[in-house]
Amino acid sequence: MARCMMTDKARRLSGRIRPGLPGLSVLALAMSVTSGSVSAHWAYVSNEKDDTVSVIDTETNEVVKTLEVGERPRGVTLSHDFTRLFICASDSDTVQVMDVSNDSILFELPSGEDPEQFALHPDNRHLYIANEDDAIATVVDIETHEVVSQIDVGVEPEGMAVSHDGKYAIVTSETSNMAHWINTETQSIVANTLVDQRPRDAEFTPDDKQLWVSSEIGGTVSVIDTETREITQKISFEIPGVTRDQIQPVGMEITDDGTLAFIALGPANHVAVVNGESLEVIDYILVGRRVWHMALTPEQDKLYTTNGVSGDVTVIDVASLKAEKTIKVGRYPWGVTILPKAHIPQ
Repeated sequence: MARCMMTDKARRLSGRIRPGLPGLSVLALAMSVTSGSVSAHWAYVSNEKDDTVSVIDTETNEVVKTLEVGERPRGVTLSHDFTRLFICASDSDTVQVMDVSNDSILFELPSGEDPEQFALHPDNRHLYIANEDDAIATVVDIETHEVVSQIDVGVEPEGMAVSHDGKYAIVTSETSNMAHWINTETQSIVANTLVDQRPRDAEFTPDDKQLWVSSEIGGTVSVIDTETREITQKISFEIPGVTRDQIQPVGMEITDDGTLAFIALGPANHVAVVNGESLEVIDYILVGRRVWHMALTPEQDKLYTTNGVSGDVTVIDVASLKAEKTIKVGRYPWGVTILPKAHIPQ
Protein backbone atom coordinates (compact mmCIF):
# COMPACT_ATOMS: atom_id res chain seq x y z
CA MET A 1 0.00 0.00 0.00
CA ALA A 2 1.30 3.44 -0.88
CA ARG A 3 2.23 5.79 1.92
CA CYS A 4 -0.20 8.37 3.26
CA MET A 5 2.39 10.86 4.43
CA MET A 6 4.09 13.29 2.09
CA THR A 7 7.43 11.95 0.85
CA ASP A 8 10.72 13.81 1.25
CA LYS A 9 10.70 14.46 -2.49
CA ALA A 10 7.20 15.91 -2.30
CA ARG A 11 8.29 18.25 0.49
CA ARG A 12 11.24 19.43 -1.59
CA LEU A 13 9.08 19.95 -4.67
CA SER A 14 6.14 21.53 -2.91
CA GLY A 15 5.33 24.81 -4.60
CA ARG A 16 8.47 24.95 -6.70
CA ILE A 17 8.67 25.96 -10.35
CA ARG A 18 11.35 23.96 -12.09
CA PRO A 19 14.16 26.20 -13.33
CA GLY A 20 15.54 25.99 -16.82
CA LEU A 21 12.36 24.68 -18.44
CA PRO A 22 9.94 26.44 -20.82
CA GLY A 23 7.76 29.06 -19.17
CA LEU A 24 7.79 32.48 -17.60
CA SER A 25 9.97 33.30 -14.64
CA VAL A 26 8.23 33.65 -11.30
CA LEU A 27 8.69 37.43 -11.51
CA ALA A 28 7.32 37.63 -15.04
CA LEU A 29 4.35 35.50 -14.11
CA ALA A 30 3.63 37.67 -11.08
CA MET A 31 3.82 40.81 -13.22
CA SER A 32 1.43 39.34 -15.79
CA VAL A 33 -1.07 38.47 -13.08
CA THR A 34 -0.79 41.92 -11.55
CA SER A 35 -1.33 43.58 -14.90
CA GLY A 36 -4.49 41.55 -15.43
CA SER A 37 -3.24 39.82 -18.60
CA VAL A 38 -4.22 36.37 -17.31
CA SER A 39 -7.63 36.25 -18.91
CA ALA A 40 -8.03 32.69 -20.12
CA HIS A 41 -7.97 29.16 -18.76
CA TRP A 42 -4.99 27.10 -17.67
CA ALA A 43 -4.36 23.65 -19.14
CA TYR A 44 -2.36 21.31 -16.89
CA VAL A 45 -0.36 18.72 -18.88
CA SER A 46 1.45 15.81 -17.22
CA ASN A 47 4.86 14.99 -18.72
CA GLU A 48 5.47 11.30 -18.11
CA LYS A 49 9.25 11.24 -18.73
CA ASP A 50 10.11 14.56 -17.05
CA ASP A 51 8.21 14.18 -13.74
CA THR A 52 6.64 17.56 -14.39
CA VAL A 53 3.36 19.26 -15.17
CA SER A 54 3.32 22.03 -17.79
CA VAL A 55 0.79 24.84 -17.34
CA ILE A 56 -0.50 26.43 -20.55
CA ASP A 57 -2.32 29.77 -20.76
CA THR A 58 -5.09 29.06 -23.28
CA GLU A 59 -5.25 32.69 -24.41
CA THR A 60 -1.62 32.90 -25.51
CA ASN A 61 -1.23 29.12 -25.93
CA GLU A 62 2.16 29.31 -24.25
CA VAL A 63 3.62 27.44 -21.30
CA VAL A 64 3.62 29.85 -18.36
CA LYS A 65 5.18 27.55 -15.79
CA THR A 66 6.46 24.01 -15.32
CA LEU A 67 5.93 22.26 -11.98
CA GLU A 68 7.95 19.40 -10.55
CA VAL A 69 5.81 16.52 -9.28
CA GLY A 70 6.19 12.83 -8.44
CA GLU A 71 7.65 10.14 -10.65
CA ARG A 72 5.99 9.32 -13.98
CA PRO A 73 2.88 11.52 -13.78
CA ARG A 74 0.04 10.30 -15.97
CA GLY A 75 -3.60 10.89 -15.03
CA VAL A 76 -4.50 14.44 -13.95
CA THR A 77 -7.85 15.83 -12.87
CA LEU A 78 -9.26 18.75 -10.89
CA SER A 79 -11.58 18.76 -7.92
CA HIS A 80 -15.13 19.83 -8.73
CA ASP A 81 -14.58 23.13 -6.90
CA PHE A 82 -11.33 23.64 -8.90
CA THR A 83 -9.20 24.21 -5.80
CA ARG A 84 -7.07 21.06 -6.07
CA LEU A 85 -5.20 19.25 -8.80
CA PHE A 86 -4.88 15.46 -8.50
CA ILE A 87 -1.85 13.81 -10.10
CA CYS A 88 -1.29 10.08 -10.61
CA ALA A 89 2.43 9.74 -9.82
CA SER A 90 2.60 6.19 -11.14
CA ASP A 91 6.18 5.26 -10.25
CA SER A 92 5.83 6.92 -6.83
CA ASP A 93 2.77 4.70 -6.16
CA THR A 94 0.75 7.66 -4.97
CA VAL A 95 -1.74 10.33 -5.93
CA GLN A 96 -0.47 13.81 -5.18
CA VAL A 97 -2.89 16.58 -4.30
CA MET A 98 -1.78 20.08 -5.30
CA ASP A 99 -3.20 23.41 -4.16
CA VAL A 100 -3.82 25.32 -7.40
CA SER A 101 -3.58 28.66 -5.61
CA ASN A 102 0.15 28.28 -4.89
CA ASP A 103 1.25 25.04 -6.64
CA SER A 104 2.17 23.38 -3.35
CA ILE A 105 1.69 19.66 -2.72
CA LEU A 106 -0.84 19.53 0.12
CA PHE A 107 -0.63 15.78 0.75
CA GLU A 108 -0.43 12.39 -0.91
CA LEU A 109 -3.18 9.79 -1.07
CA PRO A 110 -2.72 6.02 -0.65
CA SER A 111 -3.43 4.97 -4.20
CA GLY A 112 -2.28 1.37 -4.45
CA GLU A 113 0.54 0.37 -6.77
CA ASP A 114 1.07 2.01 -10.16
CA PRO A 115 -1.94 4.34 -10.33
CA GLU A 116 -2.59 5.28 -13.95
CA GLN A 117 -6.01 6.82 -14.41
CA PHE A 118 -8.65 7.93 -11.94
CA ALA A 119 -12.06 9.54 -11.74
CA LEU A 120 -13.59 11.74 -9.05
CA HIS A 121 -17.10 10.96 -7.84
CA PRO A 122 -19.66 13.81 -8.09
CA ASP A 123 -19.56 14.02 -4.29
CA ASN A 124 -16.08 15.58 -4.70
CA ARG A 125 -14.82 13.23 -2.02
CA HIS A 126 -14.28 9.72 -3.36
CA LEU A 127 -11.53 9.09 -5.88
CA TYR A 128 -11.63 5.90 -7.95
CA ILE A 129 -8.15 4.80 -9.04
CA ALA A 130 -7.03 2.09 -11.49
CA ASN A 131 -3.99 0.14 -10.24
CA GLU A 132 -2.47 -1.46 -13.31
CA ASP A 133 0.06 -3.75 -11.58
CA ASP A 134 -2.29 -5.01 -8.85
CA ALA A 135 -5.45 -5.77 -10.87
CA ILE A 136 -7.51 -3.73 -8.42
CA ALA A 137 -9.43 -0.48 -8.23
CA THR A 138 -8.75 1.58 -5.13
CA VAL A 139 -11.36 3.92 -3.68
CA VAL A 140 -9.91 6.71 -1.52
CA ASP A 141 -11.66 9.25 0.69
CA ILE A 142 -9.78 12.46 -0.13
CA GLU A 143 -10.87 14.17 3.09
CA THR A 144 -9.78 11.46 5.54
CA HIS A 145 -6.95 10.22 3.25
CA GLU A 146 -8.10 6.67 3.89
CA VAL A 147 -8.72 3.74 1.56
CA VAL A 148 -12.46 3.04 1.54
CA SER A 149 -12.28 -0.08 -0.60
CA GLN A 150 -10.08 -2.12 -2.89
CA ILE A 151 -11.99 -3.98 -5.58
CA ASP A 152 -10.59 -6.91 -7.55
CA VAL A 153 -10.95 -6.32 -11.28
CA GLY A 154 -9.40 -7.76 -14.45
CA VAL A 155 -5.75 -7.86 -15.45
CA GLU A 156 -4.05 -4.51 -16.12
CA PRO A 157 -6.83 -2.06 -15.26
CA GLU A 158 -6.32 1.37 -16.81
CA GLY A 159 -9.39 3.35 -17.81
CA MET A 160 -11.65 4.81 -15.13
CA ALA A 161 -14.93 6.72 -15.30
CA VAL A 162 -17.74 7.65 -12.93
CA SER A 163 -21.26 8.32 -14.23
CA HIS A 164 -22.59 11.85 -13.88
CA ASP A 165 -25.29 10.61 -11.50
CA GLY A 166 -22.62 8.91 -9.39
CA LYS A 167 -24.22 5.45 -9.49
CA TYR A 168 -21.48 3.61 -11.35
CA ALA A 169 -17.72 3.58 -11.60
CA ILE A 170 -16.19 1.87 -14.61
CA VAL A 171 -12.79 0.19 -14.81
CA THR A 172 -11.38 -1.07 -18.11
CA SER A 173 -8.93 -3.99 -17.91
CA GLU A 174 -6.48 -4.12 -20.80
CA THR A 175 -5.64 -7.83 -20.71
CA SER A 176 -9.08 -9.11 -19.66
CA ASN A 177 -10.72 -6.98 -22.38
CA MET A 178 -13.56 -5.96 -20.08
CA ALA A 179 -15.36 -2.95 -18.71
CA HIS A 180 -16.21 -3.64 -15.07
CA TRP A 181 -19.31 -1.95 -13.59
CA ILE A 182 -18.90 -0.98 -9.94
CA ASN A 183 -21.90 -0.01 -7.83
CA THR A 184 -20.61 3.02 -5.91
CA GLU A 185 -22.91 2.38 -2.93
CA THR A 186 -21.74 -1.19 -2.30
CA GLN A 187 -18.29 -0.76 -3.90
CA SER A 188 -18.77 -4.08 -5.66
CA ILE A 189 -18.80 -5.25 -9.27
CA VAL A 190 -22.32 -5.79 -10.57
CA ALA A 191 -21.56 -6.54 -14.23
CA ASN A 192 -18.78 -7.02 -16.78
CA THR A 193 -18.99 -6.11 -20.46
CA LEU A 194 -16.60 -7.83 -22.89
CA VAL A 195 -15.14 -5.39 -25.43
CA ASP A 196 -12.43 -5.52 -28.08
CA GLN A 197 -8.75 -6.04 -27.33
CA ARG A 198 -6.91 -3.76 -24.89
CA PRO A 199 -9.57 -1.31 -23.68
CA ARG A 200 -8.04 1.97 -22.63
CA ASP A 201 -10.48 4.78 -21.87
CA ALA A 202 -14.11 4.94 -20.72
CA GLU A 203 -16.49 7.90 -20.99
CA PHE A 204 -20.18 8.31 -20.15
CA THR A 205 -22.36 10.42 -22.41
CA PRO A 206 -23.75 13.54 -20.68
CA ASP A 207 -27.14 11.86 -20.08
CA ASP A 208 -25.47 8.66 -18.75
CA LYS A 209 -27.45 6.58 -21.24
CA GLN A 210 -24.32 5.32 -22.98
CA LEU A 211 -20.83 4.26 -21.96
CA TRP A 212 -18.11 4.54 -24.60
CA VAL A 213 -15.00 2.31 -24.30
CA SER A 214 -11.98 2.63 -26.59
CA SER A 215 -10.04 -0.52 -27.52
CA GLU A 216 -6.46 0.27 -28.50
CA ILE A 217 -5.49 -2.99 -30.24
CA GLY A 218 -9.03 -3.83 -31.34
CA GLY A 219 -9.14 -0.50 -33.15
CA THR A 220 -12.73 0.25 -32.14
CA VAL A 221 -14.90 2.19 -29.72
CA SER A 222 -17.72 0.17 -28.15
CA VAL A 223 -20.94 2.05 -27.43
CA ILE A 224 -22.68 0.37 -24.49
CA ASP A 225 -26.26 0.81 -23.27
CA THR A 226 -26.00 1.60 -19.55
CA GLU A 227 -29.34 -0.04 -18.74
CA THR A 228 -28.63 -3.40 -20.39
CA ARG A 229 -24.80 -3.06 -20.21
CA GLU A 230 -24.65 -4.53 -23.68
CA ILE A 231 -22.85 -3.18 -26.75
CA THR A 232 -25.25 -1.53 -29.17
CA GLN A 233 -22.70 -0.42 -31.75
CA LYS A 234 -18.98 -0.43 -32.49
CA ILE A 235 -17.28 2.53 -34.13
CA SER A 236 -14.33 1.72 -36.39
CA PHE A 237 -11.89 4.00 -38.18
CA GLU A 238 -10.18 4.22 -41.55
CA ILE A 239 -7.64 6.87 -42.52
CA PRO A 240 -6.21 7.04 -46.06
CA GLY A 241 -2.48 6.33 -46.01
CA VAL A 242 -2.51 4.99 -42.43
CA THR A 243 -2.27 1.24 -41.83
CA ARG A 244 -4.92 -0.42 -39.70
CA ASP A 245 -2.45 -1.48 -37.00
CA GLN A 246 -1.51 2.17 -36.41
CA ILE A 247 -5.11 3.17 -35.66
CA GLN A 248 -5.24 2.68 -31.90
CA PRO A 249 -8.12 4.44 -30.09
CA VAL A 250 -7.15 5.66 -26.62
CA GLY A 251 -8.41 8.87 -24.95
CA MET A 252 -11.89 10.26 -25.65
CA GLU A 253 -13.78 13.51 -25.06
CA ILE A 254 -17.53 14.04 -25.53
CA THR A 255 -19.02 17.53 -25.72
CA ASP A 256 -21.44 18.60 -22.99
CA ASP A 257 -24.39 18.50 -25.38
CA GLY A 258 -23.39 15.06 -26.66
CA THR A 259 -23.34 16.14 -30.30
CA LEU A 260 -19.64 15.48 -30.91
CA ALA A 261 -17.07 12.99 -29.65
CA PHE A 262 -13.33 13.16 -30.19
CA ILE A 263 -11.25 9.97 -30.24
CA ALA A 264 -7.44 10.04 -29.97
CA LEU A 265 -6.01 7.44 -32.35
CA GLY A 266 -2.53 7.01 -30.86
CA PRO A 267 0.24 6.30 -33.42
CA ALA A 268 -2.14 7.16 -36.27
CA ASN A 269 -1.40 10.77 -35.22
CA HIS A 270 -5.01 11.79 -35.81
CA VAL A 271 -8.09 12.62 -33.75
CA ALA A 272 -11.35 11.18 -35.08
CA VAL A 273 -14.47 13.34 -34.88
CA VAL A 274 -17.67 11.35 -34.35
CA ASN A 275 -21.29 12.53 -34.63
CA GLY A 276 -22.74 11.80 -31.19
CA GLU A 277 -26.19 10.96 -32.56
CA SER A 278 -25.50 8.96 -35.73
CA LEU A 279 -22.20 7.57 -34.36
CA GLU A 280 -20.62 8.17 -37.76
CA VAL A 281 -17.04 9.39 -38.16
CA ILE A 282 -17.28 12.80 -39.81
CA ASP A 283 -13.64 13.90 -39.88
CA TYR A 284 -10.03 13.15 -38.97
CA ILE A 285 -7.70 15.85 -37.66
CA LEU A 286 -3.93 15.52 -37.98
CA VAL A 287 -2.14 16.27 -34.70
CA GLY A 288 1.24 15.40 -33.13
CA ARG A 289 2.85 12.01 -32.84
CA ARG A 290 1.07 9.36 -30.74
CA VAL A 291 -1.83 11.36 -29.40
CA TRP A 292 -2.93 10.13 -25.97
CA HIS A 293 -5.53 12.20 -24.14
CA MET A 294 -7.54 15.39 -24.63
CA ALA A 295 -9.49 18.09 -22.80
CA LEU A 296 -12.13 20.56 -23.95
CA THR A 297 -12.23 24.14 -22.72
CA PRO A 298 -15.31 25.08 -20.64
CA GLU A 299 -16.78 26.89 -23.66
CA GLN A 300 -16.24 23.73 -25.73
CA ASP A 301 -14.57 25.83 -28.42
CA LYS A 302 -11.04 24.43 -28.18
CA LEU A 303 -9.66 20.92 -27.74
CA TYR A 304 -6.18 20.30 -26.31
CA THR A 305 -4.46 17.01 -27.19
CA THR A 306 -1.34 15.48 -25.60
CA ASN A 307 1.06 14.02 -28.16
CA GLY A 308 3.46 11.71 -26.37
CA VAL A 309 6.20 10.99 -28.88
CA SER A 310 6.46 14.51 -30.32
CA GLY A 311 6.40 16.06 -26.84
CA ASP A 312 3.78 18.66 -27.63
CA VAL A 313 0.14 19.68 -27.37
CA THR A 314 -2.09 20.39 -30.35
CA VAL A 315 -4.83 23.02 -30.10
CA ILE A 316 -7.91 22.20 -32.19
CA ASP A 317 -10.61 24.72 -33.06
CA VAL A 318 -13.90 22.87 -32.52
CA ALA A 319 -15.99 25.04 -34.85
CA SER A 320 -13.75 24.49 -37.88
CA LEU A 321 -12.34 21.10 -36.76
CA LYS A 322 -8.87 22.36 -37.64
CA ALA A 323 -5.60 22.13 -35.73
CA GLU A 324 -4.45 25.71 -35.21
CA LYS A 325 -1.34 25.55 -33.02
CA THR A 326 1.29 23.22 -31.57
CA ILE A 327 2.72 23.91 -28.12
CA LYS A 328 5.99 22.32 -27.01
CA VAL A 329 5.83 20.90 -23.47
CA GLY A 330 7.88 18.24 -21.65
CA ARG A 331 8.81 14.71 -22.65
CA TYR A 332 5.94 12.33 -23.29
CA PRO A 333 2.92 14.44 -22.34
CA TRP A 334 0.16 12.09 -21.21
CA GLY A 335 -2.81 13.63 -19.40
CA VAL A 336 -4.47 17.04 -19.57
CA THR A 337 -7.13 18.89 -17.57
CA ILE A 338 -8.30 22.50 -17.72
CA LEU A 339 -8.73 25.03 -14.90
CA PRO A 340 -11.42 27.59 -15.79
CA LYS A 341 -10.54 31.27 -15.94
CA ALA A 342 -12.63 32.14 -12.86
CA HIS A 343 -10.50 29.85 -10.68
CA ILE A 344 -7.04 30.97 -11.80
CA PRO A 345 -5.24 32.44 -8.77
CA GLN A 346 -4.85 36.21 -8.95
